[in-house]
Amino acid sequence: MTQATRRPTKQRVAVAGQLDRTSEFVSAQELHAELREAGNKIGLATVYRTLQAMVTDGEVDVLRTDDGESVYRRCSTGHHHHLVCRECARAVEIEGPAVETWAAAVSAQHGFVDVEHTVEIVGTCANCTRR
Repeated sequence: MTQATRRPTKQRVAVAGQLDRTSEFVSAQELHAELREAGNKIGLATVYRTLQAMVTDGEVDVLRTDDGESVYRRCSTGHHHHLVCRECARAVEIEGPAVETWAAAVSAQHGFVDVEHTVEIVGTCANCTRR
């Protein structure tokens, strides 16, 4: 089932709306707490299922933190990478033509086809550095 054919449930609309209000990556637990605080009666399992469906449909990006937790953020469509602040979780979408060229060359060199990749660059943003 794709985004175009998925029914826009009340829960999906609530999750999407909450994600639209933040520019940072958030965990399912954080998102669930924010939704509950706003008065939405939504279960944590429903938040997880909804986020996974949104990831599958390309509406949401997911990253894995250093401790293995998945975090989510609404992103633009199309292939892109992220520059993420390790302190405040602020994320900036970036395009990486050098990465694309390198990935294609390395893949071809080793005989791989139909290759996908994920690149996340983690650092400390200017605001957090000044603190």
